[in-house]
Amino acid sequence: MSIKHILFDLDGTLLPMVQDEFVKFYMPLLAKSYTDAGVSIDPKKFIGAVWAGYEAMVKNDGSRTNREAFWSYIEPELPLPTEESEKIALNFYADEFNQAICTTKPTPVSDQIVKRAKERGFEIYLATNPVFPRCATLNRIRWAGLDAEDFKVITTYEKCTYCKPNPEYFRGILEEFRLDPAECLMVGNDVGEDLSIRTLGVKTYLVTDTMENKKNLPIESEYTGSLSDLLEFIETL
Repeated sequence: MSIKHILFDLDGTLLPMVQDEFVKFYMPLLAKSYTDAGVSIDPKKFIGAVWAGYEAMVKNDGSRTNREAFWSYIEPELPLPTEESEKIALNFYADEFNQAICTTKPTPVSDQIVKRAKERGFEIYLATNPVFPRCATLNRIRWAGLDAEDFKVITTYEKCTYCKPNPEYFRGILEEFRLDPAECLMVGNDVGEDLSIRTLGVKTYLVTDTMENKKNLPIESEYTGSLSDLLEFIETL
């Protein structure tokens, strides 16, 4: 059966980056946004709490949104209500967070891939791990030189109830849009996170420019190659 739908990862795929460099840069900035707002926190403990909140999202069992999973964990770690805490975070992601573009390597090839795929009639979805607020994800889309309007869905922490590598995250997209797994292709750079969709019967294209494989898992993907290779590959589908 031919491919009709393409799901794209963002960080490390359409937005080339080394994840660790990106996180190490922006996390202290996030902590500083709280101290600048007059919140009494220990930056190191705060960053540790954010990481634990991230783990709470990754372990989310679908009973609540990732946003709820994150803030329910973080709330006891901060001396102010969740509503005020999240407001500081959202202000950060709308502003200072944009400094983190310096840890990424945007390429015009990414937008060329998305635009060409659309021209050829494919439906396009941004299956980025939904651990960020929508405003933070829209900014990273902009860093990558992409148009948010090109995607049928952009997954963020406000609505999603699972995260990668849980296949249930991907199942949610497939079910929402009534997609046949045999007609889908997932494009990503993370062996553990993105290739987990293969358990649902979806073929994958592993982007190798900034490939991540922290657990040293066996690489099982129908297709592999660079972003430039992917642009050529789109023409063959």
